[in-house]
Amino acid sequence: MQKSDSLYKEAWKKLKKDNVSRIGMGVILLMIFVAIMGPLIRPDNTPNADQQVLQLKSKSPGFSIDMLYKIRNAEPRSSNVFSTIIFGKESEYAQPIPLMSYWFEADQIFMVRYMGSETLTDTISENLCNVLYPISYDQKIAFDGKVLKGKTITGEDIEISREEAIKEIEDHHIKSKTFLLGTDRNGRDFLSRIMAGTRVSLGVGFIAVIISILLGIVLGALAGFYGGWVDNAITWVISVFWSIPALLLVIAITLSLGKGVEVVFIAVGLTMWVEVARIVRGQFLSLSQFEFVEAGRALGFKQNRIIFKHILPNTVGPIIVVSVSNFATAILLEAGLSFLGLGAQPPQASWGEMVGTYSGYLVGDNPHLAILPGLAIVITVIAFFMLGNGLRDAFDVRDSKD
Repeated sequence: MQKSDSLYKEAWKKLKKDNVSRIGMGVILLMIFVAIMGPLIRPDNTPNADQQVLQLKSKSPGFSIDMLYKIRNAEPRSSNVFSTIIFGKESEYAQPIPLMSYWFEADQIFMVRYMGSETLTDTISENLCNVLYPISYDQKIAFDGKVLKGKTITGEDIEISREEAIKEIEDHHIKSKTFLLGTDRNGRDFLSRIMAGTRVSLGVGFIAVIISILLGIVLGALAGFYGGWVDNAITWVISVFWSIPALLLVIAITLSLGKGVEVVFIAVGLTMWVEVARIVRGQFLSLSQFEFVEAGRALGFKQNRIIFKHILPNTVGPIIVVSVSNFATAILLEAGLSFLGLGAQPPQASWGEMVGTYSGYLVGDNPHLAILPGLAIVITVIAFFMLGNGLRDAFDVRDSKD
């Protein structure tokens, strides 16, 4: 006799055959990869992708320009891969200088600086060593026509020939940069901002779903298993929360606790537990009447064992399905709050905040500044609903074959 697969293995087999769900899962996995890797894969790996070059504000997709990257006049900050992933990497360079052209004279580099258009320029100069090394402003660089000498802010001696300095600058400090999705009104790389917004949206969804699962399982299990006055009290609380529109409740909690993405985590989670609790309660009411539960009671098993080892594992399927749907809802709620200015606060990147900030651009120049983050929200939410529908069908025992 062939051994039958478990419910979860059977559900996984069915899910893999659903092409729509696989597409949704692929999109979600891509979003998770972008959110986790964060600064390691963004064009702008600074914290919150917030490197501003005001001369390059509101540039169209594909805009390209040469940039001079001058070493900051500060002690270098150490960072590792893990801190970079979590917080981003503080740039070792000062604000990049967009260039129209440049040339070298004596110990100076002269630059025609781009100021927003090809007709708006100004000419500035910088000592070669100031480009290459962190040097305090009161430190003078000696130059004898061939060699530059001085000290860095950490006291290290500098001695480099003019030819070597020029070669180093041209090879490593003047780079052509292309902004694939253009720049925003603060001159920040818009692709990096979109990628940074992925972390906020998925982070809010993840934390909110965890909070809703914990609250929903505890309250739903208590109501469904014990019944009586416990069920009546919890059902009354569920009904009260269910009667209030989710966005209105989230706004009320946010206004009470203050602005910020951390508050959004809590606020969204506290409004999404209701559906989980209703499903868990219904599952417990149904499963409590099954023979294996009655057998456990007859054998004298403790109630905790019956709840956590016998009933709760049989509710995992429906909980997974509703959690995936709640994930999409949480992303929409966060986007709505950020659109209204109550969610993630600048300079933190949020898709909803971008849509709200650049909504006026829809009828003017650069409408992509509002369209692209809105499209990111739509694609992510649809992907979660596609996966949720597939999970619902996969866990539907009525479709299972004997």
